Amino acid sequence: MKTEVRITIVRAFSVLTGIGNSLQTPLLLAVRLYWGWQFAQTGWGKLHNIPHVTEFFMSLGIPAPGLNAWVVAIMEFVGGILLIVGIGSRLTGLALSVDMIVAYVAADRQALAAIFSDPGKFYNADPSTFLFASLLVFVFGPGKLALDFLLSRRFGALATKSEISAAAGSLCEIPVAARGEAYPDRRIS
Repeated sequence: MKTEVRITIVRAFSVLTGIGNSLQTPLLLAVRLYWGWQFAQTGWGKLHNIPHVTEFFMSLGIPAPGLNAWVVAIMEFVGGILLIVGIGSRLTGLALSVDMIVAYVAADRQALAAIFSDPGKFYNADPSTFLFASLLVFVFGPGKLALDFLLSRRFGALATKSEISAAAGSLCEIPVAARGEAYPDRRIS
């Protein structure tokens, strides 16, 4: 009897895991499309009102406000488009995450400080959902319905597994001076 219950639990868990796995790509596509569009719209609005954005950045004490207004506007507009098509997704997700963290620090510092004491204040701040969407893409990638996936399948096949392992291994070597005497051949794996 216990074996049958255990088998039923394992099968149910397996079905649940399969359902969750099958929803990853559509969810990541939805996140990329919706939040890519939102980023592109925000960037487009900033591009068409640079003097106002520059003035706002000046009021926040952001250094080089004119230059930073252009950088942020272009990054959000182009980054949104890149998210939509799914190319350079992880790098774009990282760049937009940093952009949103800077937005919290510069414009919503009190909301950021309240992340644990008053989470509602944190979630209601403008950068909140933009930050989580870009972090999702950075951490989990764009999914299979993205140009990144197609390009990696096309060009990733050109590199052998041993070439990839060798390249990854050389990136993870610890310099001799940092290794110490006890473990001269130790690597991070």
